[in-house]
Amino acid sequence: MRILLIGAGGVGDAIAKIAARRDFFELCVVADFDPARAERTVAAIAERTGAESARRFAAAQIDASDADAVTALALEHRVTHVMNAVEPSFVPTVFAGAFAAGADYLDMAMSLSSPHPTDPYAQTGVMLGEQQFAAHDEWESASRLALVGMGVEPGLSDVFARYACDELFDTVDELGTRDGANLVVRDESGNEIFAPSFSIWTTIEECLNPPVIYESGRGWFTTPPFSEPEVFDFPDGIGEVECVNVEHEEVLLMPRWLDAQRVTFKYGLGAEFIGVLKTLHTLGLDSTAPIRVRSADGPVSVAPRDVVAAALPDPAGIGPIMTGKTCAGMYVTGTKDGAPRAVYLYHVSDNEWTMREYGTQCVVWQTALGPVVALELLAAGTWTGAGVLGPEAFPAGPFLELMARPEADGGFGQTWGLREETPATT
Repeated sequence: MRILLIGAGGVGDAIAKIAARRDFFELCVVADFDPARAERTVAAIAERTGAESARRFAAAQIDASDADAVTALALEHRVTHVMNAVEPSFVPTVFAGAFAAGADYLDMAMSLSSPHPTDPYAQTGVMLGEQQFAAHDEWESASRLALVGMGVEPGLSDVFARYACDELFDTVDELGTRDGANLVVRDESGNEIFAPSFSIWTTIEECLNPPVIYESGRGWFTTPPFSEPEVFDFPDGIGEVECVNVEHEEVLLMPRWLDAQRVTFKYGLGAEFIGVLKTLHTLGLDSTAPIRVRSADGPVSVAPRDVVAAALPDPAGIGPIMTGKTCAGMYVTGTKDGAPRAVYLYHVSDNEWTMREYGTQCVVWQTALGPVVALELLAAGTWTGAGVLGPEAFPAGPFLELMARPEADGGFGQTWGLREETPATT
Protein backbone atom coordinates (compact mmCIF):
# COMPACT_ATOMS: atom_id res chain seq x y z
CA MET A 1 0.00 0.00 0.00
CA ARG A 2 1.23 3.48 -0.96
CA ILE A 3 -0.66 6.33 0.71
CA LEU A 4 -1.07 10.00 -0.18
CA LEU A 5 -2.11 11.75 3.03
CA ILE A 6 -3.51 15.17 2.12
CA GLY A 7 -3.43 17.57 5.06
CA ALA A 8 -0.83 17.86 7.83
CA GLY A 9 -3.01 19.73 10.31
CA GLY A 10 -3.99 18.22 13.63
CA VAL A 11 -5.70 15.08 12.33
CA GLY A 12 -3.37 14.51 9.38
CA ASP A 13 -0.35 14.85 11.66
CA ALA A 14 -1.89 12.33 14.07
CA ILE A 15 -2.69 9.86 11.27
CA ALA A 16 0.94 9.89 10.16
CA LYS A 17 2.22 9.44 13.73
CA ILE A 18 -0.11 6.50 14.42
CA ALA A 19 0.72 4.89 11.07
CA ALA A 20 4.47 5.25 11.75
CA ARG A 21 4.20 2.47 14.35
CA ARG A 22 2.59 0.09 11.83
CA ASP A 23 4.14 -1.93 9.00
CA PHE A 24 1.22 -2.43 6.59
CA PHE A 25 2.28 0.26 4.07
CA GLU A 26 5.29 0.88 1.84
CA LEU A 27 5.10 4.67 1.54
CA CYS A 28 3.12 7.56 3.03
CA VAL A 29 3.45 10.94 1.30
CA VAL A 30 2.37 13.69 3.72
CA ALA A 31 1.17 16.64 1.62
CA ASP A 32 -0.02 20.07 2.67
CA PHE A 33 -0.51 23.49 1.11
CA ASP A 34 2.14 24.65 3.56
CA PRO A 35 5.09 22.30 2.93
CA ALA A 36 6.63 23.25 6.28
CA ARG A 37 3.74 21.57 8.11
CA ALA A 38 4.26 18.34 6.17
CA GLU A 39 7.99 18.51 6.83
CA ARG A 40 7.37 19.02 10.58
CA THR A 41 5.22 15.90 10.69
CA VAL A 42 7.89 13.78 8.98
CA ALA A 43 10.60 15.24 11.24
CA ALA A 44 8.52 14.46 14.33
CA ILE A 45 8.13 10.87 13.18
CA ALA A 46 11.87 10.54 12.72
CA GLU A 47 12.44 11.93 16.21
CA ARG A 48 9.92 9.63 17.90
CA THR A 49 10.28 6.39 15.94
CA GLY A 50 13.74 6.65 14.39
CA ALA A 51 15.17 7.40 10.97
CA GLU A 52 14.46 3.88 9.68
CA SER A 53 10.73 4.26 10.22
CA ALA A 54 10.75 7.79 8.79
CA ARG A 55 12.21 6.54 5.49
CA ARG A 56 8.72 5.35 4.58
CA PHE A 57 7.49 8.97 4.75
CA ALA A 58 7.95 11.87 2.38
CA ALA A 59 6.76 15.47 2.55
CA ALA A 60 5.19 17.32 -0.38
CA GLN A 61 3.33 20.50 -1.24
CA ILE A 62 -0.21 20.35 -2.65
CA ASP A 63 -3.18 22.57 -3.35
CA ALA A 64 -6.15 20.47 -2.24
CA SER A 65 -8.53 22.71 -4.18
CA ASP A 66 -6.94 21.52 -7.46
CA ALA A 67 -8.11 18.05 -8.49
CA ASP A 68 -5.43 17.86 -11.20
CA ALA A 69 -2.75 18.52 -8.58
CA VAL A 70 -4.08 15.66 -6.46
CA THR A 71 -4.03 13.36 -9.48
CA ALA A 72 -0.52 14.41 -10.49
CA LEU A 73 0.98 13.87 -7.03
CA ALA A 74 -0.77 10.51 -6.65
CA LEU A 75 0.54 9.33 -10.01
CA GLU A 76 4.04 10.65 -9.31
CA HIS A 77 4.31 8.47 -6.19
CA ARG A 78 2.32 5.49 -7.59
CA VAL A 79 -0.22 5.93 -4.83
CA THR A 80 -2.81 3.22 -4.16
CA HIS A 81 -4.83 5.10 -1.52
CA VAL A 82 -5.60 8.79 -1.06
CA MET A 83 -6.36 9.71 2.57
CA ASN A 84 -8.22 13.02 2.77
CA ALA A 85 -7.41 14.92 6.00
CA VAL A 86 -8.31 18.47 4.98
CA GLU A 87 -11.43 20.57 5.55
CA PRO A 88 -14.62 19.08 4.03
CA SER A 89 -14.87 21.99 1.60
CA PHE A 90 -12.03 20.30 -0.31
CA VAL A 91 -13.77 16.91 -0.53
CA PRO A 92 -14.99 17.31 -4.16
CA THR A 93 -11.52 18.04 -5.57
CA VAL A 94 -9.63 15.44 -3.54
CA PHE A 95 -12.34 12.87 -4.28
CA ALA A 96 -12.18 13.59 -8.03
CA GLY A 97 -8.38 13.71 -8.06
CA ALA A 98 -8.11 10.30 -6.41
CA PHE A 99 -10.51 8.74 -8.91
CA ALA A 100 -8.63 10.19 -11.89
CA ALA A 101 -5.41 8.72 -10.48
CA GLY A 102 -6.96 5.24 -10.23
CA ALA A 103 -6.50 5.25 -6.46
CA ASP A 104 -8.84 4.23 -3.67
CA TYR A 105 -10.05 7.03 -1.40
CA LEU A 106 -10.81 7.58 2.29
CA ASP A 107 -12.12 10.58 4.18
CA MET A 108 -13.42 11.46 7.64
CA ALA A 109 -15.96 14.10 6.61
CA MET A 110 -18.12 13.98 3.51
CA SER A 111 -19.11 16.56 0.92
CA LEU A 112 -20.95 19.51 2.43
CA SER A 113 -24.69 20.05 2.65
CA SER A 114 -26.89 22.96 1.62
CA PRO A 115 -30.03 23.74 3.63
CA HIS A 116 -33.45 23.58 2.01
CA PRO A 117 -34.02 26.98 0.35
CA THR A 118 -37.48 27.64 1.82
CA ASP A 119 -38.02 25.21 4.73
CA PRO A 120 -34.56 24.51 6.23
CA TYR A 121 -35.77 23.41 9.70
CA ALA A 122 -38.12 20.70 8.46
CA GLN A 123 -36.90 19.52 5.06
CA THR A 124 -33.47 18.48 3.83
CA GLY A 125 -31.76 20.27 0.98
CA VAL A 126 -28.53 18.84 -0.43
CA MET A 127 -27.46 16.35 2.23
CA LEU A 128 -23.98 15.53 3.51
CA GLY A 129 -22.22 13.16 1.13
CA GLU A 130 -24.91 13.42 -1.53
CA GLN A 131 -22.42 14.47 -4.19
CA GLN A 132 -20.18 11.51 -3.37
CA PHE A 133 -22.95 8.92 -3.31
CA ALA A 134 -24.05 10.18 -6.72
CA ALA A 135 -20.73 8.84 -8.04
CA HIS A 136 -21.17 5.35 -6.54
CA ASP A 137 -21.81 3.58 -9.86
CA GLU A 138 -18.78 5.24 -11.46
CA TRP A 139 -16.48 4.11 -8.65
CA GLU A 140 -18.00 0.63 -8.59
CA SER A 141 -17.65 0.20 -12.36
CA ALA A 142 -13.98 1.15 -12.05
CA SER A 143 -13.52 -1.39 -9.21
CA ARG A 144 -12.36 1.43 -6.96
CA LEU A 145 -13.35 2.02 -3.35
CA ALA A 146 -14.25 5.34 -1.76
CA LEU A 147 -14.59 4.70 1.97
CA VAL A 148 -16.33 7.82 3.26
CA GLY A 149 -16.86 8.99 6.84
CA MET A 150 -14.05 6.83 8.26
CA GLY A 151 -12.88 8.88 11.26
CA VAL A 152 -14.18 8.51 14.78
CA GLU A 153 -17.57 10.23 14.40
CA PRO A 154 -18.38 9.33 11.72
CA GLY A 155 -16.26 6.19 11.54
CA LEU A 156 -15.86 4.30 14.77
CA SER A 157 -19.44 5.22 15.70
CA ASP A 158 -20.63 3.56 12.49
CA VAL A 159 -18.55 0.46 13.25
CA PHE A 160 -20.19 0.31 16.69
CA ALA A 161 -23.61 0.60 15.03
CA ARG A 162 -22.89 -2.27 12.65
CA TYR A 163 -21.61 -4.40 15.56
CA ALA A 164 -24.73 -3.70 17.61
CA CYS A 165 -27.05 -4.60 14.74
CA ASP A 166 -25.15 -7.81 13.96
CA GLU A 167 -24.31 -9.06 17.45
CA LEU A 168 -26.30 -7.37 20.19
CA PHE A 169 -29.86 -6.76 18.95
CA ASP A 170 -32.63 -8.54 17.06
CA THR A 171 -34.46 -5.27 16.35
CA VAL A 172 -33.14 -1.71 16.71
CA ASP A 173 -35.26 1.25 17.71
CA GLU A 174 -32.56 3.94 17.74
CA LEU A 175 -28.94 4.27 16.70
CA GLY A 176 -27.86 7.38 18.55
CA THR A 177 -24.33 8.74 18.40
CA ARG A 178 -23.51 10.48 21.68
CA ASP A 179 -20.28 12.51 21.94
CA GLY A 180 -19.10 14.22 25.12
CA ALA A 181 -15.96 15.37 26.93
CA ASN A 182 -14.66 17.09 30.04
CA LEU A 183 -11.78 18.85 28.29
CA VAL A 184 -10.44 22.10 29.69
CA VAL A 185 -7.90 24.45 28.09
CA ARG A 186 -6.05 26.96 30.31
CA ASP A 187 -3.71 29.84 29.53
CA GLU A 188 -0.29 30.43 31.10
CA SER A 189 -1.94 31.96 34.17
CA GLY A 190 -4.15 28.94 34.69
CA ASN A 191 -7.33 30.65 33.49
CA GLU A 192 -9.77 28.59 31.45
CA ILE A 193 -10.01 29.89 27.88
CA PHE A 194 -12.27 29.28 24.90
CA ALA A 195 -10.26 27.05 22.57
CA PRO A 196 -12.18 24.42 20.56
CA SER A 197 -10.38 21.08 20.38
CA PHE A 198 -11.38 20.56 16.74
CA SER A 199 -11.52 22.76 13.65
CA ILE A 200 -13.82 25.69 14.43
CA TRP A 201 -14.58 25.94 10.68
CA THR A 202 -16.01 22.41 10.70
CA THR A 203 -17.64 22.85 14.10
CA ILE A 204 -19.54 25.93 12.93
CA GLU A 205 -20.64 24.08 9.80
CA GLU A 206 -22.07 21.06 11.60
CA CYS A 207 -23.51 22.89 14.63
CA LEU A 208 -25.29 25.78 12.91
CA ASN A 209 -26.64 23.85 9.94
CA PRO A 210 -30.09 22.29 10.47
CA PRO A 211 -29.57 18.93 12.26
CA VAL A 212 -30.72 15.88 10.29
CA ILE A 213 -32.70 13.02 11.85
CA TYR A 214 -33.78 9.76 10.21
CA GLU A 215 -36.99 7.88 10.98
CA SER A 216 -38.20 4.74 9.28
CA GLY A 217 -41.23 5.49 7.14
CA ARG A 218 -40.47 9.20 7.14
CA GLY A 219 -36.91 9.27 5.87
CA TRP A 220 -34.54 12.17 6.55
CA PHE A 221 -35.81 15.44 7.96
CA THR A 222 -34.37 18.45 9.78
CA THR A 223 -34.94 20.39 13.00
CA PRO A 224 -33.69 23.75 14.32
CA PRO A 225 -30.08 23.82 15.63
CA PHE A 226 -29.51 22.58 19.21
CA SER A 227 -32.87 20.79 19.33
CA GLU A 228 -33.96 17.93 21.64
CA PRO A 229 -31.48 18.58 24.48
CA GLU A 230 -30.78 15.64 26.78
CA VAL A 231 -28.34 15.02 29.62
CA PHE A 232 -26.17 11.97 28.91
CA ASP A 233 -23.90 10.34 31.49
CA PHE A 234 -20.56 9.64 29.83
CA PRO A 235 -18.21 6.96 31.22
CA ASP A 236 -14.68 6.99 32.63
CA GLY A 237 -15.19 9.97 34.91
CA ILE A 238 -16.49 12.40 32.27
CA GLY A 239 -19.96 12.45 33.78
CA GLU A 240 -23.15 14.17 32.73
CA VAL A 241 -23.08 16.47 29.71
CA GLU A 242 -26.00 18.14 27.97
CA CYS A 243 -26.18 16.95 24.35
CA VAL A 244 -28.13 18.43 21.44
CA ASN A 245 -28.93 17.46 17.86
CA VAL A 246 -26.22 18.38 15.37
CA GLU A 247 -25.90 17.74 11.64
CA HIS A 248 -23.53 14.80 11.19
CA GLU A 249 -22.64 12.13 8.68
CA GLU A 250 -23.74 9.12 10.77
CA VAL A 251 -27.39 10.01 10.25
CA LEU A 252 -26.86 10.03 6.48
CA LEU A 253 -24.74 6.86 6.44
CA MET A 254 -26.32 4.33 8.79
CA PRO A 255 -29.80 4.07 7.23
CA ARG A 256 -28.23 3.08 3.92
CA TRP A 257 -26.98 -0.20 5.36
CA LEU A 258 -28.51 -0.74 8.81
CA ASP A 259 -32.13 -1.35 9.85
CA ALA A 260 -33.16 1.06 12.61
CA GLN A 261 -36.36 2.92 13.35
CA ARG A 262 -34.50 6.14 14.18
CA VAL A 263 -30.96 7.51 13.75
CA THR A 264 -29.65 10.58 15.58
CA PHE A 265 -26.44 12.42 16.43
CA LYS A 266 -26.13 14.45 19.62
CA TYR A 267 -23.08 16.43 20.61
CA GLY A 268 -22.16 17.48 24.14
CA LEU A 269 -21.41 21.13 23.43
CA GLY A 270 -22.22 22.74 26.76
CA ALA A 271 -24.00 26.04 27.41
CA GLU A 272 -20.95 28.27 26.85
CA PHE A 273 -20.07 26.75 23.47
CA ILE A 274 -23.69 26.94 22.29
CA GLY A 275 -23.77 30.59 23.35
CA VAL A 276 -20.62 31.38 21.38
CA LEU A 277 -21.98 29.68 18.26
CA LYS A 278 -25.27 31.55 18.51
CA THR A 279 -23.41 34.83 18.86
CA LEU A 280 -21.24 34.10 15.83
CA HIS A 281 -24.38 33.38 13.83
CA THR A 282 -26.13 36.54 15.04
CA LEU A 283 -23.14 38.65 14.01
CA GLY A 284 -22.76 36.87 10.66
CA LEU A 285 -19.31 35.61 11.62
CA ASP A 286 -20.24 32.06 10.62
CA SER A 287 -20.53 33.08 6.97
CA THR A 288 -18.21 31.64 4.34
CA ALA A 289 -19.09 34.35 1.79
CA PRO A 290 -16.18 36.83 1.45
CA ILE A 291 -16.76 40.42 2.51
CA ARG A 292 -14.67 43.52 1.83
CA VAL A 293 -12.74 44.84 4.83
CA ARG A 294 -10.11 47.51 5.30
CA SER A 295 -6.50 46.63 5.98
CA ALA A 296 -3.21 48.47 6.21
CA ASP A 297 -2.59 47.51 2.59
CA GLY A 298 -6.03 48.55 1.39
CA PRO A 299 -9.39 46.75 1.00
CA VAL A 300 -9.29 42.94 0.98
CA SER A 301 -11.91 40.20 0.66
CA VAL A 302 -12.11 37.71 3.51
CA ALA A 303 -14.66 35.17 4.74
CA PRO A 304 -15.81 35.93 8.32
CA ARG A 305 -15.54 32.27 9.30
CA ASP A 306 -11.91 32.21 8.20
CA VAL A 307 -11.26 35.21 10.45
CA VAL A 308 -12.78 33.38 13.42
CA ALA A 309 -10.64 30.33 12.70
CA ALA A 310 -7.50 32.45 12.42
CA ALA A 311 -8.23 34.28 15.69
CA LEU A 312 -8.65 31.14 17.80
CA PRO A 313 -5.82 28.85 18.97
CA ASP A 314 -4.85 26.15 16.47
CA PRO A 315 -6.49 22.89 17.69
CA ALA A 316 -3.31 21.04 16.72
CA GLY A 317 -1.28 23.05 19.24
CA ILE A 318 -3.46 23.16 22.36
CA GLY A 319 -2.57 19.70 23.65
CA PRO A 320 0.07 20.88 26.15
CA ILE A 321 -2.42 23.23 27.85
CA MET A 322 -5.45 20.90 27.72
CA THR A 323 -6.59 18.35 30.30
CA GLY A 324 -9.37 15.79 30.37
CA LYS A 325 -10.90 13.09 28.23
CA THR A 326 -13.18 12.80 25.22
CA CYS A 327 -15.68 10.02 24.57
CA ALA A 328 -17.12 8.86 21.26
CA GLY A 329 -19.91 6.35 21.39
CA MET A 330 -23.10 4.79 20.11
CA TYR A 331 -26.26 4.53 22.24
CA VAL A 332 -28.47 1.74 20.89
CA THR A 333 -31.97 0.74 21.96
CA GLY A 334 -34.10 -2.15 20.76
CA THR A 335 -34.83 -5.76 21.63
CA LYS A 336 -32.85 -8.96 22.12
CA ASP A 337 -34.58 -12.33 22.54
CA GLY A 338 -37.89 -10.55 22.94
CA ALA A 339 -36.77 -8.29 25.78
CA PRO A 340 -35.98 -4.54 25.66
CA ARG A 341 -32.28 -3.73 25.65
CA ALA A 342 -30.19 -0.56 25.68
CA VAL A 343 -26.39 -0.32 25.46
CA TYR A 344 -23.71 2.31 25.03
CA LEU A 345 -20.65 1.29 23.00
CA TYR A 346 -17.79 3.73 23.43
CA HIS A 347 -14.12 4.63 23.24
CA VAL A 348 -12.45 7.15 25.55
CA SER A 349 -9.31 9.09 24.66
CA ASP A 350 -7.23 10.67 27.46
CA ASN A 351 -5.30 13.83 26.54
CA GLU A 352 -2.48 13.11 29.00
CA TRP A 353 -1.87 9.70 27.37
CA THR A 354 -2.05 10.87 23.74
CA MET A 355 0.30 13.78 24.46
CA ARG A 356 2.79 11.50 26.21
CA GLU A 357 2.68 8.73 23.60
CA TYR A 358 2.24 10.71 20.38
CA GLY A 359 2.64 14.41 21.13
CA THR A 360 -0.90 14.90 19.85
CA GLN A 361 -4.02 16.16 21.62
CA CYS A 362 -6.71 13.58 22.29
CA VAL A 363 -9.54 14.77 20.04
CA VAL A 364 -7.51 14.80 16.83
CA TRP A 365 -5.71 11.60 17.89
CA GLN A 366 -9.01 9.77 18.41
CA THR A 367 -10.25 11.02 15.04
CA ALA A 368 -7.05 9.75 13.39
CA LEU A 369 -7.18 6.26 14.88
CA GLY A 370 -10.09 4.98 12.77
CA PRO A 371 -8.57 5.75 9.35
CA VAL A 372 -5.32 3.95 10.22
CA VAL A 373 -7.17 0.84 11.45
CA ALA A 374 -9.28 0.89 8.28
CA LEU A 375 -6.24 1.27 6.02
CA GLU A 376 -4.60 -1.71 7.70
CA LEU A 377 -7.72 -3.84 7.17
CA LEU A 378 -7.80 -2.79 3.52
CA ALA A 379 -4.10 -3.57 3.09
CA ALA A 380 -4.65 -7.06 4.51
CA GLY A 381 -7.69 -7.70 2.31
CA THR A 382 -9.87 -8.12 5.40
CA TRP A 383 -12.09 -5.30 4.21
CA THR A 384 -12.83 -5.23 0.48
CA GLY A 385 -15.36 -3.41 -1.63
CA ALA A 386 -16.02 -1.13 -4.57
CA GLY A 387 -18.11 1.98 -4.93
CA VAL A 388 -18.84 4.75 -2.44
CA LEU A 389 -19.32 2.96 0.87
CA GLY A 390 -19.55 3.90 4.54
CA PRO A 391 -17.90 2.05 7.46
CA GLU A 392 -21.10 0.18 8.27
CA ALA A 393 -20.90 -1.56 4.88
CA PHE A 394 -18.05 -3.69 6.29
CA PRO A 395 -18.01 -6.31 9.08
CA ALA A 396 -17.35 -4.64 12.42
CA GLY A 397 -15.72 -7.55 14.23
CA PRO A 398 -12.29 -7.40 12.53
CA PHE A 399 -12.05 -3.64 13.11
CA LEU A 400 -12.89 -3.80 16.80
CA GLU A 401 -10.65 -6.82 17.35
CA LEU A 402 -7.62 -5.17 15.69
CA MET A 403 -8.26 -1.90 17.51
CA ALA A 404 -8.44 -3.58 20.95
CA ARG A 405 -5.72 -6.21 20.52
CA PRO A 406 -2.59 -5.33 22.56
CA GLU A 407 0.21 -3.64 20.66
CA ALA A 408 2.56 -6.44 21.69
CA ASP A 409 0.32 -8.83 19.73
CA GLY A 410 0.11 -6.64 16.63
CA GLY A 411 -2.95 -4.60 17.53
CA PHE A 412 -3.53 -0.95 18.41
CA GLY A 413 -4.07 -1.51 22.13
CA GLN A 414 -7.22 0.63 22.25
CA THR A 415 -9.90 -1.05 24.32
CA TRP A 416 -13.52 -0.09 23.83
CA GLY A 417 -16.39 -0.34 26.28
CA LEU A 418 -19.91 -1.76 26.30
CA ARG A 419 -22.16 -0.42 29.05
CA GLU A 420 -25.60 -1.92 29.60
CA GLU A 421 -28.21 0.78 30.10
CA THR A 422 -31.69 0.69 31.62
CA PRO A 423 -34.18 0.46 28.76
CA ALA A 424 -36.76 3.24 28.73
CA THR A 425 -40.26 2.21 29.73
CA THR A 426 -43.44 3.43 28.09
